[in-house]
Amino acid sequence: MPPERRVVIWRSAMLPGSETFVRGHGDALTRWRPVYLGAERVTSALSRPGDVVVFDGDRAAFLRLRLTGSSPRLRRALAEQQPALVHAHFGGDGWLISGTAARLGLPLVVTLHGHDVTRQARQPGLHGLRYRRNLRTVFQRATALIAVSEVIRSRAIECGADPAKIRVHYTGVPVPAEPPMVPKRWDVAFVGRFVPKKGADDLLTALAGMHSPRPRALFIGDGPLQPAIRERAEQLRLDATFVGAQPPASVQRHLAESRMLVAPSRTAPDGDTEGLPTTILEAAALGLPVVATRHSGIPEAVTDGETGLLCPESDPDALAAAMRRLLGDADLRRRLGTQARAHVTARFNLATQTGQLEQLYDEVAYAPMVSR
Repeated sequence: MPPERRVVIWRSAMLPGSETFVRGHGDALTRWRPVYLGAERVTSALSRPGDVVVFDGDRAAFLRLRLTGSSPRLRRALAEQQPALVHAHFGGDGWLISGTAARLGLPLVVTLHGHDVTRQARQPGLHGLRYRRNLRTVFQRATALIAVSEVIRSRAIECGADPAKIRVHYTGVPVPAEPPMVPKRWDVAFVGRFVPKKGADDLLTALAGMHSPRPRALFIGDGPLQPAIRERAEQLRLDATFVGAQPPASVQRHLAESRMLVAPSRTAPDGDTEGLPTTILEAAALGLPVVATRHSGIPEAVTDGETGLLCPESDPDALAAAMRRLLGDADLRRRLGTQARAHVTARFNLATQTGQLEQLYDEVAYAPMVSR
């Protein structure tokens, strides 16, 4: 047998509950062994005791890394894992580990997910200047860059990434052999962080305009806007249930119990955008139709009228019309859901996408090191 090849999967916050995409591909690796390395531990359904955490409780040491991009402690922790390469998620985190990887002679892959080349890259003032400088540095140091959608690839190139170095690699999701057959409890499901780009308030406005009867809506997730969204739902007298953040298995069960997923994503006032929301792929894998917006990479996953229904951003009336159309036509829901599942199976299957990721790891591990 060939010797074991290790990849260190780096995320400074190890690991927010919304970042199932980090665990998904890492856990699905078959020829590479993942080692999860982080700067700080985050308490969530995705956090694990076996994660290697470098600065657990030592905020001062982590701050020095953030300011300088260098840390003897991080260098020791990374070297101890004896990896063949490092895979960092998000551009900012890529910069945090890029200097250490370079000093150890380790090739670096960085995945760009969205806000790292949109909102953060457009920050004003000295903070924005520093971030853009660091982003250009990680673009230069990385052996390969991954964008989660064509739109994010374009944004990265605008920020200075070498087009020859960056490729689109879609996040994969598990596709069950058969979609679960369970009673439907919810008409509409929303899954995501309660932040401006997710558009939960647009969904509330759309639901408020739907009557006789009002749809039963389920909101899964947490975030800074959740209390205000929940309060507004009560004021509007919506049939809305908020269950907070849930572990992946519970999210899957709730989606299976829903008639559709609604993803009303939009560009936030500060420029923050999605990459390609994984929840859209997860819902489609279960045979659910999706109502979503023409935002960022979403049209790369949802074909309007074939695998779901697309609406303009920030248009609650269009969202309401699309939801009414699906709720009033069970045959349409079944047809779109079936075609969505076939589309995800063909283009976003976790096993296939992880195999492609391992091929990239093979290329990167044996590629000539770029100049640092």
